[in-house]
Formats: sequence, structure tokens, C-alpha cells
Amino acid sequence: MSKKMKIVLTLGTIALFGTLLAACGSSEKNNAASNGSAPAASPSATVSASPSSDPAASVRKITDYIGHEIEIPVSPERVVFVGETFSDLLALGVKAIGTSTSMASETVYEDQLAGIEDVGFPINLEKIISLAPDLVIIADTDEKVYEQLSKIAPTIVFDTFAPLEERLPLLGDVLGKKPQAEQWLAEYNKQEDQMWKELQAAGLKPGETASVFTYYPGERLFVMARTGLSQVLYTPDGLKPTEPIQKVLDRGFEQISTEMLPEYAGDRIFILNPASELKDAIQSTEDLLKSRIWQDLPAVKAGHVYRLDIKQSGSDALSRQWLIEQLPKLMAK
Repeated sequence: MSKKMKIVLTLGTIALFGTLLAACGSSEKNNAASNGSAPAASPSATVSASPSSDPAASVRKITDYIGHEIEIPVSPERVVFVGETFSDLLALGVKAIGTSTSMASETVYEDQLAGIEDVGFPINLEKIISLAPDLVIIADTDEKVYEQLSKIAPTIVFDTFAPLEERLPLLGDVLGKKPQAEQWLAEYNKQEDQMWKELQAAGLKPGETASVFTYYPGERLFVMARTGLSQVLYTPDGLKPTEPIQKVLDRGFEQISTEMLPEYAGDRIFILNPASELKDAIQSTEDLLKSRIWQDLPAVKAGHVYRLDIKQSGSDALSRQWLIEQLPKLMAK
């Protein structure tokens, strides 16, 4: 199991480390996170396809973003997906046969998992075999995991840290759902544009900055960069990352000290409440909110602090859709 997956498991996944620290992962992406530093930049989310010259062919070759060349079904029917952006499949109308259900616990789409088999976390290979998938999609870049799964079914390593506008079309291509991906994104973009217009009408000023923070067990404070809620906030029409966050946007998140808060804090601050089972992280959060360094932040003095549950703040499609509905309500308080 990769170090990134270990982090996610402890976090209870997310939506945000769940993105965050999601099983999206690669020890290359997030190995440093388990040591208390920031993860390395991830490779681009490229999936290239080589269609068969035979229009009646049932398989085609693709290359995943790690570089594996795989022959996959043209129209997969029995898909297992293990990663923190599982709801991307739901947005495309794809009913997977298996996933790691613990990752979806307490998410905004948890109630849509009925009938989907739990393949465990870490992945239970015997369970995968029993499901007889015709395609497996994983976020973990551990080569040992990949080799084991690829002996069972065609397996693709997918970059779940990629932006939604890149990730969903690629997934749509892999799953034979290109039109659905285009349609969903078009509707989402309209809703997102409307959200920012509402917020601007309510007083959000051009160029305002934002920061997203969360605690991990062991009194470890993280600022979110490339994953989760940050993907919703940092858009051309939206809020901007502060300069220190801008420097680490190629990473999922960055561990910082409490003393660095004034440097990273933006005009608006979002606090992600740790998963309910992480009592020490919850206590660390409450201690921070009572501290002098926190009370002296300009955003705190202005009342521009907002709290969300980490498991509801992922960068997966349905969490993104939920967030753009909730942000105007949250920021109006």
C-alpha cells in the first residue's frame, strides 16, 4: 500500500484528503506528506487512446498517465474504481460494480452507493477476482498494486488530482461516455458562473484571496493547494490563492507550522473539520481557533471564516456540484 493511501485511510478519506489525501495516490505524489512535508508534483493526467482500425472491434489500446499500455474494452460494463473521486462515475451515469466504500463514507454521494460492492481499503484482491471486472481504475501508483490487479483485469492508473475539466473528459473517453462528460461539464460550468455572480453581488471583491486549512492527527496543520475545495475556489472568476499557496499549487497540500498562518492566510479562510473519528485533530482545530495567532488574522477579525466537513469538500464531480450550491449560503452567514 502506498504511503498516500495510508494517509487517506487515517484521515477517513475524503473528500478531501480526499482528495486530499486520497487514495489517489502515488508515493511519488504524496510520499512526503507522510513525513510531514509537501508531496511532489504529479505527472500530467494524460490518457492516450489508439482506436482499432476495425470499427467492430470490442477492445482498444490506451496509455495511462503513468505510461502503462493497456488493452481495454471499448465499452466497459463491469468497472471497479478505487479512488477519492468516485462520484465522477456517477456524474457520467456509470454504475460501478465495486469501490472502496470507506472512502465514500459521509460524503455527499454516500446514499448513491447501494448495490456497489466494497473491495476494501487496501484493496482485497480476492474480492476483485470474485467480481470479474472487465476494467479496473485506480488512483494508487504503487507498481506492486498495479501488477497484482492487472493480472485480474485491464487496469488503468488515473490521476484523480487532475482538475475536473481535464479529468472528467478523460474518464468519459475511457468509459465510452464522452457526450455525457461534455454535457455534465457544460451544465456545471453554467452553475459555477452563476455562483460567482451571486457572491460578487453579495460583496465579494475582485482579487480577494482565500486559504483552506485542515488538521491531521499529530497536531499537523495542512494548507490545501491542488485538491478538494481549493479546486472550486481557485478559478478565473473566483478567489485567488495567496502567494505562498500559489507556489505549491502543483501539490495536493502542504504542511505548515502554526507560526506560518499569517503568511498563508487569505482574505477568506476555510476550515475543513476533520473526520468525526479523528478526535485529536478535532481538538487541534478547536485549540487553533482559540489561539492569539488565529484571533489576530485579518480574515478572522473581518468575520470571513467558514467551516466545512472535510468529507464533503472533495474535488469529485458531485461534491463539486454540491459545493457550488452551498458556498453562497455559507459565505452569506
